[in-house]
Amino acid sequence: MWRRASHLLIRTAAAAAAPTRRLPLPHPPLPIAPRVASASSSYATAVAARAPRTVGTLLRLNDLCDNPGARKQKTRKGRGIGSGKGKTAGRGHKGQKARGTARFGFEGGQTPLRRRLPRRGFKNPFSLTFQARPISAPCGLGKIAKLINAGKIDSSELITMKTLKETGAIGKQIKDGIRLMGRGAEEIKWPIHLEVSRATARAKAAVEAAGGTVRLVYYNKLGFRALLKPEWFEKKGRLLPKAARPPPKQRDKVDSIGRLPAPTKPLPFTVEELEFAAQREAARVTA
Repeated sequence: MWRRASHLLIRTAAAAAAPTRRLPLPHPPLPIAPRVASASSSYATAVAARAPRTVGTLLRLNDLCDNPGARKQKTRKGRGIGSGKGKTAGRGHKGQKARGTARFGFEGGQTPLRRRLPRRGFKNPFSLTFQARPISAPCGLGKIAKLINAGKIDSSELITMKTLKETGAIGKQIKDGIRLMGRGAEEIKWPIHLEVSRATARAKAAVEAAGGTVRLVYYNKLGFRALLKPEWFEKKGRLLPKAARPPPKQRDKVDSIGRLPAPTKPLPFTVEELEFAAQREAARVTA
């Protein structure tokens, strides 16, 4: 131990007695030879000196663009395995997440909100829906006149709701009856006879002015089916039902009970029916 300590002391003393080495001084830089300007460089310098000064040398109109990374490049999926998003397009194999979205209102299997909440509001079970815009196109006199001119409707015979349905004057979705509209009333120039559920005042006046008649008839749901599709009862082996009387709230809105099967000849109005129609028209005008 004492021998090692003596050796360390000797080395330290020798290092302190040794002279310090000086680093060599750096060489002075060599002089640079003057650069001889060529003719082309001098011409470019002169042109640049005569050019007008621009405001802001870092931004020019032809250099306007978004910063790098401002627009994210979209990923094209399902375009081959080389794109990295081919085949399953990053969705994996099967499962609910690999397929389309769930239907509207689906809540994972639990009872949806629209079925958890009770029904509110009033619905009139006795309301009647006639041929109107929400169900199908309304039946106007102009459309009937075109069908008569085309030869699809015989104006000499009675025009019933069955005739209007078979000739395409109305759509297929008929619920409680047909309302005759006055659209195209100026095209009616010959007498026609109709039997419908309801009729506007303009339509009725136009038909009567041409020498025809409009009779408002009542059919219940079963009778209306027997009028439009009598073959259904024959197919089922049943007899045609009898025409039902109108309920008290409908008596003042119709002229008579509908006839079954579908009639072909018009019935003349009786004195009582004419008086009742006049009273109904007077009540409508005063209302």
